[in-house]
Order: sequence, then C-alpha cells, then structure tokens
Amino acid sequence: MKKINKQQPQNRGQKPKKQAVSFIEELKSEVTAFFEINSEISFKLDEIYEHFDAQDPKLKIIIAGLLEELRADGQIAKNIGGQYRADKSMFQLIGKVEHVNKNYAFVVIDGQEDVWVNAEDLKSAIDGDTVQVVVFSDFRSKRRREGRVEKVVERGRTELVGSFEMSGRYPFVVPDGRRIYDDILIRENKTLNATATDKVLVKITQWPTPSRRMEGEVVEVLGKAGENNTEMHAILAEFGLPYRFSAALEAEANLIPDTISEEEIAKRRDMRDTLTFTIDPADAKDFDDALSVQFLENGNYEIGIHIADVSHYIQPNTNLEREAYARATSVYLVDRTVPMLPEKISNNLCSLRPNEDKLTFSAVFEINDSAKVVKEWFGRTVIHSDKRYSYEEAQAELDNLAVNSEQLSVINEQLAENNNSKLIAALVLLNTLALKMRAERFAKGAINFETVEVKFRLDEAGKPLGVYQKVRKDSNKLIEEFMLLANKRVAEFVYNKSRNKTTPNTMVYRVHEEPNIEKLRTFAAFANKLGYKMKVENDKEAPKALNELLANIEGKPEQNILEQLAVRTMAKARYTTEDLGHFGLAFRRYSHFTSPIRRYPDVMAHRLLQHYIDGKPSPDTAWYEAACKQSSEREKMASDAERASIKYKQVEFMSLMDPERVWDGVISGVAEFGIFVEIKETSCEGMIRMTDLKDDFYEYDKANYRIVGQRSKRMFTFGDAVKVRVKDTNMARRSMDLSLVEGVSRRNVEATRNEKNRRRNIDANRKTDKQKNIKQRK
Repeated sequence: MKKINKQQPQNRGQKPKKQAVSFIEELKSEVTAFFEINSEISFKLDEIYEHFDAQDPKLKIIIAGLLEELRADGQIAKNIGGQYRADKSMFQLIGKVEHVNKNYAFVVIDGQEDVWVNAEDLKSAIDGDTVQVVVFSDFRSKRRREGRVEKVVERGRTELVGSFEMSGRYPFVVPDGRRIYDDILIRENKTLNATATDKVLVKITQWPTPSRRMEGEVVEVLGKAGENNTEMHAILAEFGLPYRFSAALEAEANLIPDTISEEEIAKRRDMRDTLTFTIDPADAKDFDDALSVQFLENGNYEIGIHIADVSHYIQPNTNLEREAYARATSVYLVDRTVPMLPEKISNNLCSLRPNEDKLTFSAVFEINDSAKVVKEWFGRTVIHSDKRYSYEEAQAELDNLAVNSEQLSVINEQLAENNNSKLIAALVLLNTLALKMRAERFAKGAINFETVEVKFRLDEAGKPLGVYQKVRKDSNKLIEEFMLLANKRVAEFVYNKSRNKTTPNTMVYRVHEEPNIEKLRTFAAFANKLGYKMKVENDKEAPKALNELLANIEGKPEQNILEQLAVRTMAKARYTTEDLGHFGLAFRRYSHFTSPIRRYPDVMAHRLLQHYIDGKPSPDTAWYEAACKQSSEREKMASDAERASIKYKQVEFMSLMDPERVWDGVISGVAEFGIFVEIKETSCEGMIRMTDLKDDFYEYDKANYRIVGQRSKRMFTFGDAVKVRVKDTNMARRSMDLSLVEGVSRRNVEATRNEKNRRRNIDANRKTDKQKNIKQRK
C-alpha cells in the first residue's frame, strides 16, 4: 500500500499539487473497488484502516474523508453501528448473459460496454438470462469492465434441447446449444421413455449452483438424433418456436368461408379487370403481394401494389388473432416454412393465386416516366391475378426483352395488345421504373447491402446434396422497389393524416437508427488495415463511405466477411411506434405493410391505415408499442433459428465430403483460441484451433486482427487466403474443426518477408555498432 511521504523540497518543474490529486484519486478508486468486491460485508472504520495499512494519522484522515465523499455520492452507506458497506444500487446494472466461453461470459447492457464475468461468478445464470450484475472499478482491469452476477432477474429460457444419454443407469441430456456447457441430470422417472439415440426437449427443474448440477425432466421426445425432421424440430424448440398449430386453432380457421360474398365485393374497389400478376420464389405457396399495371390517357401509368387482406380474416379477440400476435412471424428454415397462420389462411384464403378472385388492401399510384408518384390511393380492393411468375421466369422475360427508358412508348402500345404481350410489356415497364427508383434511393444515401444468402439442394429425406449462394437479379429488385414504395408511402400517409403534428397518429414503424459513429470509425480503421480506404468523420458521410467500400470489395475474397461486419456496426432494425426513420433505406418514415401473411406488424399497419381512412382519431399508443416489442423479439428468435438451420446443414454437408479434400478458405475471424475460416465454395465457417498450429507458438495480436508466430514471425490475418481440410464435424453443436494445409495469401507472405527483412536489418545494424565499439575500445 502506498504511504504518504513527507513533502520534499520542491524541484524545478515539479507540480506537487497535481501529484497529490493523482494519489488521492487513485486511492479513492481503490477504496471504491474494495467495497465493490466485498459488497456483502460491512466494515468498521478500524478494519478499513487495517486493510489499507493506514498507520500514518494523515493517511487515516484522508481515508476517512474519502469514505464520507463516497457516502455523499451514494456509493457506500453507513449503518447505525457506524459500519460502512457498499450501496450496491449505484453500480448494479441489468443485462443479458452471453456465455461465449466455458470459462467466462459477457453481460450485454444496452448502450454500454459489455461486462466480463468469470464463469464461477455467474451465480446459476446461463446464456440468455437477464441478470443484475455488479461492475468492478476500472482500476482492476485496464482492458475491460469486469463484474459478477448478483441475481438472475429473468430466465431467458426454461426449456433446452439436447441429446439423451445414459451413464450407467443415470440419465442425462447434453444440450445442443453451443453456449450451454453443462449436462442436465434427469430423474429416472422423468425420461418419457427416451432412449440413448433420441433428441429431447427438457424442462429445467433445478438451476445450477456451485455445489449442484442442473436438473430437468423430459417434456417431449423429438425423435431420433440425426434425422432431418428431428433436427429441424429441435432447432425450433431450442428457440422457443412452435412447429404446429393446435387442433382447435385449425378448426377455427376451417370455419372461415372459402367464397367471397357479393356484399363484401360491393364495399371495395373492384380491380379484377386490371392486368395483375405475382412474382415469388419458385417454391412459394403463400403469395401475399401482386402488381397491376394500367396505361393512362395522360401518358402516365397506374401501378397497383395489392397485398393480401389478412386483417379481413383475422379479427381482434379471436384465437387466430392471439396466435398471430404470439408467433408474430413465419419462420423460414432450410427445408420448410413454419407459417404464422394456419395453412387454410396462409396458403388458401389469403394467397393471391392466379385465376382466383382475392380480397386485398392496395396502394395504387399514378407514376410518370421519371418514376415519380403523381397521385396515390389507399384502400380495400378485390383483384384477379392473371399469372403467377417465379423470379426465374420473370427474369427470363426481362432478359429476352431489354428496353431502355427511351423506348417506353413501345411498351405503351404493347399494353393494348394480347394478354401475353401485355404481361411482358408490364414486366419491362415495372423494371424500368424500378431501376430509376433504386438509383434515386441510393443517390439519397441508401446503403447498398447485398448480403450472401445460402441455399441448399436437398433430397427427399432432407440430406444436403449441394450448397450454393442465391443471386439477386432484376426481377427480385423489381419487387423489392415497389414493396419499399408502398411501405414508405403508407407511413407518410398515416403521418400526414395526423390532426396534430406534435402528437402524430399512432403507427407501427420499421425503424433503423443511425449507427454509432465510434463503431463506424472502428470498422473504418479495420477496413483500412485490410487496404480499403474508408473515412468517416461524421454521420452524414457514413452512407457514401459505406457504399464506396461495398463497391470496392465486390468480388474480393473478403467481401462476404466485410459486409457482415459492416452490418454489425449498424443498429438493428426494429418495430416501434416512435417516428425515427430508416437510416439504411434513407427514408424519413417507413412501415411494414406488404407481408401480412407472414408478419404481424403488417396486420397492425393494415388496421391502423383503415382506421385513419375511416376518419377515426388516433388510438392509444401503449398497446401497439408492446406489440411492436413482442414482434421485434420474435423476429430475432426466428432469424436465429433460420441461421441455426443453415449452420446445421452446412456442417452436415461438409461431414459428407471426402476428409482428404482441400478447400480454399479465407480467414473470417481471429481469437485467442484460434482462427475462423470461411470456405469460399460453401460459405461454411470452421475453426483452426491454436493448439493445432504445430509449427510455432502463436500469439494473439488483437489490435491488428492477427496471430503471429513467436519464432518464425509467420502471420495469419483477417482476410488472408488459406487452404484447409475438415478435421472434425459436430452436428449437435453445429460446429466444424479445420486443419491448415497451407497458408497464406500474397499479402501475408509479403508481410512475413518484410518482418524478416526488418529484423535482418536490425541485426545487421547491431553487428555494425558492436564492431564500431570494439574498434573504439582498441
């Protein structure tokens, strides 16, 4: 412990006052940390003196003064007996546990730096739990905030999925989740007759403690481990997502009439005679949007965006409504769709199938040759789709008849010809307008993210026969632009209907807030180290800088990885009633209106839009805000489940490959324990563990995103090209270990050569200096 020295005579240049302040501030940090670490104990003043070895009276006076300062700040309290204790409320925070490693976890706190927690200090918390954490003072660790869990506020999950196993006659379950590190003990009478080859769903009955393991009971046997249906059901169960509807709910859906009454048609704008078609994935069964085209005498075009009128069939205060609210979204796994609504509604009543009359909610726009909206109309309609295109079929038509903007007059003439010519002409027209809208959107600052979408070719049993990356073409972008237009204009329409702009109409917005400028600068610094110049001085420069980077990395080995990292610097898009705008799309207001079959927020948007069309006042915001939060949370769960299913199939596919095959990869991440490598051909990611690099002892250089050999100075850096073999696959954990075959990119080779040359020059200079010294001595 530092002692106060008697003041020495002042030397020139010394600033004793500043030094004294520095010492007292450091001592105050140590006293604060003492109470944080011993937050459960009260201390007498003499005990505090003893701990700090305070024998000097002056030091005692300083410590006593600091104690009173901390008490006045509310960081410590003094009880009736004169003992001091920590006031834990001052440094307790609420966050969510991410148990990233068996030995430690992070508690993620909104708007703050994560808190590192030793696994021994988790106090029965597991990954996903919301906890109260005590944060230690910064002086304990200059690298990160550290803390310990005080209590579990809310369990993230009460059920876990895993493989049923036996140890002698004692049953237990090995969890599938990669962030659950302990097995779950099962009582012998709570197994539901599961066998050692089964995948099961377990309800936790006893949470782990320092002296007791986690216990549970089997509540469902999902099937034989390794079978496709079992594994997909296991993924859904892992994320708390249902994979079937109750019989009662199916029965309620089946009671809805299949036919549309003339009375209902009379209430709507009849657009059945307008040329209309859908464009969807080839394997889609629920078509929730259609486009219509009509040539106007003034030379403009009437473009209708027609959306399935789900809110007509799903009425408030019904079981179907409650189920839609609870699910909030359809879930898309690699081999199936788990719909938000029963099949009778999603694939039949509401699906805009060709050659059938359908009820829709429409946004109809008059648009000129410059793709500008001249007029708009919103309301309920009835339509009749003339054709169902797949994206591939629509693209083939566009490729066969490419037209530039000067040839729109030819299209206008074709719109009056036979039905097939009309459809092709309408496709070309919409594509021409969409290209203009897209160009304008990017000119206004929209971010051009084109993230890779992984798809699989599966056999009848669900086994992956091949993996490929989905390519987005003009037909995809055509639909995207018109859906964006409808979503944007609906949000603006509702806002402009507000009677009082200071308290605008309640609306469900899809918002994407501006990125944290510090996160962007960190990402820019990282991109600069990889050779890509990116300068971000302020928020306004971000869109242009990001788009330039995305253009520069197109086609490069590190494109996918850098795009993923760029996305992570962005705020997460979410639903809310707050009018915050959408940064990524560069829209001042934006909603979700175009997919009510698969998204509950769109159902809410339909109801609110009709509410305001009817001239009714704005409803209470509180219910809608709660529903927005629920929808955002369920969307994340569904997205996590989709990624898990992709990861499972990737690992399964790689497990079927020749183990001697050599794959080209690119380093996608570097950590203390190894190198992450993404295989280019399949987009599968695996790890080369540090312990498997036998040629040298490698050290982790966090600042430069690389590991460096202690002896050879060989470097492995983010973005480097490597060749690897598959060493091991673990389908239950959805993980893959790789071994290095050879490594490294030209950049790495040059960097290693430069490092060796630098050291050779240093050694040569030292030798020269040594020889000079010897001569001087002589």
